[in-house]
Amino acid sequence: MKNRPFHQRLSFALAGLATAWRRERSLRAQSAVAVVAFLALALLRAPLLWWAVVVLAMAIVVAAELFNSALEALADHLHPDRHPEVGAIKDMAAGAVLVSSIGAAVVGALFLWSAC
Repeated sequence: MKNRPFHQRLSFALAGLATAWRRERSLRAQSAVAVVAFLALALLRAPLLWWAVVVLAMAIVVAAELFNSALEALADHLHPDRHPEVGAIKDMAAGAVLVSSIGAAVVGALFLWSAC
């Protein structure tokens, strides 16, 4: 996989996004929230700095969800039976998504507060 041309690496990444989109309901839900956030930014004519902060917060949430999904898929593949350590690992990855989501929600709340 190393030293592949950029277009091949990009196609792998896009395939990963497509797979996650098909498999992960939470990724689709977070994407819907992102669309609502974009609409709020546009309707409230937010300054460019707010666009940057909100987009960064949304990207962090989506990236955390992608890492969580990949880790869960790998853990389930390598150890399909229930195991306390696998469960703990999956819980910690889900915790990372929760932390990033709370951070993004705080960013959204601060934006709405500043817009009023």
